[in-house]
Amino acid sequence: MELEFLGTGAGTPAKQRNVTSIALKLLAERNEVWLFDCGEATQHQILSTAIRPRKITKIFITHLHGDHLFGLPGLLSSRSFQGGQTPLTIYGPEGVQNFVRTALQVSETHLSYPLSFVTVHKGLMFEDSTFKVYADELDHRIKSYGYRVEEAAHPGVLLVDKLQADQIAAGPVYAQLKAGKVVQLPDGRVVDGHDYITAAQPGRIVTILGDTRQTPAATSLAQDANVLVHESTFGRGEAKLARQYYHSTNIQAAKVAKNAGVHQLLLTHISARYVGKKVSELARDAQAVFPNSRVVADFDVIDIPFKKRETNEKISSLKKS
Repeated sequence: MELEFLGTGAGTPAKQRNVTSIALKLLAERNEVWLFDCGEATQHQILSTAIRPRKITKIFITHLHGDHLFGLPGLLSSRSFQGGQTPLTIYGPEGVQNFVRTALQVSETHLSYPLSFVTVHKGLMFEDSTFKVYADELDHRIKSYGYRVEEAAHPGVLLVDKLQADQIAAGPVYAQLKAGKVVQLPDGRVVDGHDYITAAQPGRIVTILGDTRQTPAATSLAQDANVLVHESTFGRGEAKLARQYYHSTNIQAAKVAKNAGVHQLLLTHISARYVGKKVSELARDAQAVFPNSRVVADFDVIDIPFKKRETNEKISSLKKS
């Protein structure tokens, strides 16, 4: 699981930063890419990456301001021209379907794949055996949402060394034990599979917020996340401006990360006013509040590792202590 930032700027494109788009790359997990926002020229940015548009199966739009939306018609059209045939679903506030359908109709663009829309609301937006996606409304000048992506837990792994130490020979019995079954061995011993598998590996959590002022919903969406992606349109000392324009400062974002207990904070939606040393200052000021903070740049790729797996033996020792 990786995040690749296709655009990290705010408002309008700049030389150093394109407008907002983020790819959540789930290639190992489900051979898919999910986009979060699709600002102007997102498809151009993709050309500088290894992302294949046909792998994009879901696009989550946070809100309907142009710097998060104007890239949709072009990307959808190019995906079709390039032979994309797998269905694609766009999640977004009310109005996104009208925008896309109108653009495709006026330009007489005919897609080679099924396109569907889901109007976002507070609560569960998507669920299958591997992932859940929740949404909640933020505080912006227009309706804006944040998304919380939760991965399902991964089953524990078989403790082969322990099986060998207990002189349990390899064979079909290993599969039974890995399934957590109670098995009688040829020598008469009865063993429980739960004693030979690690605890389930908790799934990862990624929170990606749209434009917003300070709001309790941001902290709720980010609770215990492995990664929080939060806008940082303004810097330290600009809280009044941030509130006036319905945005956040780097300090406010860092406080959300700290209060929510996230592992890593990624700051994006950076104003064109911040270049060079000013970008470093944004990062340092945020790190003073939440040390594991980073200001991302276009084409940054962030790996999202699992938290360290604990074995059942370690868990048992903790329970005894």
